[in-house]
Amino acid sequence: MKRTIKATIIDVIVALLIVAIVLIAINLFLGQEIDNAIQLVNQVAIKVENMSEQKQTEIDVTTNTLINYPKYGTQYATIEIPKIDVNLPVYLGDTLEILKKGVGHTSGSYFPGEGGSIIYMGHNSKNVFRRFSELQIGNEIKVTTSYGEYTYKIYDMQLIKETEVDKLPIQKEKEILMVYTCYPFNNIGYATQRYVVYAELEK
Repeated sequence: MKRTIKATIIDVIVALLIVAIVLIAINLFLGQEIDNAIQLVNQVAIKVENMSEQKQTEIDVTTNTLINYPKYGTQYATIEIPKIDVNLPVYLGDTLEILKKGVGHTSGSYFPGEGGSIIYMGHNSKNVFRRFSELQIGNEIKVTTSYGEYTYKIYDMQLIKETEVDKLPIQKEKEILMVYTCYPFNNIGYATQRYVVYAELEK
């Protein structure tokens, strides 16, 4: 009887050791793949959740206000400036992380179609607004959103100090798109000047 119990215990211990060895081997050879698979599943789940939470942005034409504003940090539009071959995504917000991805929309300013001041900004890097100096009065800027397309015509360009916030006024009397970048355009590091392009909505 004692031999049988002893043999059973030894068998259990051996089985546990084999399972442990197998698990260690799986972790060594497939651990990274398993982690990647788990991360992929999590990413898909997050995207699906965000898509289910994000409602379609629309505009109420009677009041010129948006219904279901986009979430902070999400892309809601693209901006095209044919004169300088710009075609970039526009995100709500103006953090450094957002500006690495495209053009930022200053929260607090209006959205295209709402009839007020819209403030966009982007880096003066090669693939963003480096060629701003080539823009001229009369050039067009097109903003395409999920709820409509808006074309603006440039009527002014100004070089301002970063502290001159009055040069980027937020008002509701007229739809004006103000797009700015750091100046000089080839500047590396922190800049205290901004080059602003002002454009009004074409009727």
